[in-house]
Amino acid sequence: MTYSSRLIWVLHAHLPYVRHPEHPVFLEENWFFEAMIETYLPLVMMMDRLSGEGVHWKLTMTLSPPLLSMMTDELLIERFSDRLRLLCDLAEKEGERTRDSRWESVAGFYRERLGGLHHYWENSLGRNLVARFQNHIRSGNLDGLTCGATHGFLPLLSVVPETVEAQVAVGVQTFSRIMGEKPKGIWVPECAYFDGLDEVLARHGLSYFFMESHGLMYADPTPPSGVYAPMRTPAGLIAFARDPDSSKQIWSQEEGYPGDFDYRDFYRDIGYDLPYDYIRPYLHTDGPRGMTGFKYHRITGKTEDKDIYDPKTARDRAFAHARDFVQRKEVQARQLSASGNWIPTVVCPFDAELFGHWWFEGVDFLEGLFRGAEPSPVIEFTNPSRLLTENHWESEGNPEPSSWGVNGYYEVWLNGSNEWIWPLMTDAGREMVRIARQEKDADGYRKDILNQMARELLLAQSSDWPFLMKTGTAVSYAVRRVKDHLFHFRVLREMLLHGPFRQEILEEIRGKSPLFPDIDFRLFTGMARSSS
Repeated sequence: MTYSSRLIWVLHAHLPYVRHPEHPVFLEENWFFEAMIETYLPLVMMMDRLSGEGVHWKLTMTLSPPLLSMMTDELLIERFSDRLRLLCDLAEKEGERTRDSRWESVAGFYRERLGGLHHYWENSLGRNLVARFQNHIRSGNLDGLTCGATHGFLPLLSVVPETVEAQVAVGVQTFSRIMGEKPKGIWVPECAYFDGLDEVLARHGLSYFFMESHGLMYADPTPPSGVYAPMRTPAGLIAFARDPDSSKQIWSQEEGYPGDFDYRDFYRDIGYDLPYDYIRPYLHTDGPRGMTGFKYHRITGKTEDKDIYDPKTARDRAFAHARDFVQRKEVQARQLSASGNWIPTVVCPFDAELFGHWWFEGVDFLEGLFRGAEPSPVIEFTNPSRLLTENHWESEGNPEPSSWGVNGYYEVWLNGSNEWIWPLMTDAGREMVRIARQEKDADGYRKDILNQMARELLLAQSSDWPFLMKTGTAVSYAVRRVKDHLFHFRVLREMLLHGPFRQEILEEIRGKSPLFPDIDFRLFTGMARSSS
């Protein structure tokens, strides 16, 4: 079949590394638990259904190193399993509370949903979600992308080039170790590109990456196909850019699908509505009220008086929106293909947690996309690995430095709320490079200290921390994480340079953040490379 357009749907799956064994319950760990329940388990269940029914589907998905590390961490797996069981208990209790009331139907929906998720997690997956991602990657339906080791904002880290090298190298290593194969592509953290980044990516065996729209629109020279064909960079990598039209259909507050009045209201939760004594045992916190995931109202409109949520009506609406999206893409495909002698490539990248977490019906929408587009005579869902094995149109040039933050450049991660962190990052990065070069032959406990210093520096570099400072969300936690990791870095440095060696201190620090078991501090010398 000859198509008028190829469509690449990209989900960026990432969370900051949050693990606190020193506390039995820690609020920010719930970011991971919520994402698993509302996004990642439902997504993989959808993939299983589509594959089992022979429906054609293609997705591209980042599995960032912090997220993969948490998905395979025994402590977090056990805590997540406990959390899921607790919510199943709440669902049973809610079934009793709402019996013979107007809330009975929606409460029953949550009981059935959570029971199904629990059975899938324990029995179908055997608590191993990563293995199912591996299966879908091997099938060719899913392209798995890596990311920077801790999602570091690479343009601002590039003041110390070795730190960029380490972020990319550890990202490739971690994906390869956990997923069992080397990644072909990378989601550059925050889509943040700077001149020369493609050379770093190429050195680590990567073939393609994704950019914000104007990364290609303002490239030098300007590509004749705009964002609708990939660009080959000077280092030979293929750069794909976001289709702004698709983003508008999803993200726009005025026109975007997630704001439909039939969809579930995100903010109205029984964790705030019901008596505190009743709900307290099910809150993932030591005291304050919070989200439980039980939300009984639909968006309704700009009113405090919300109507009852109807899951079937909302699912039907998601499938209708999916059909509308496919129809709009078919119109776009015909318009684009009429303007040139190539098959356009339309890239639709989104944060994975938009689907299921922020937009509860988002996974239904995705499923509707693939069911509604089969068979489409106009658009073909594909992924980069498949596309790059075929004949495809591409331009050549130097992409524009850019990011997918507000206004498209770097200001989200460098502004009055977070600028104080960057001199600290630069100083620590330079110190790491200096010591790594001096100690390049270290072994024994000195090597262990240096490897943990590398972990702490990478964890401090996460772009999530300055982002949270800018948005005003969990600011104190973000500040604490930067300061804690840099403090650990300095403690370890002093132990290395001046002694005495204290095994218990090293073990305490390493026990809090045991990710990247194969890290090699010599990556910071600029001489070591990830295997490729």
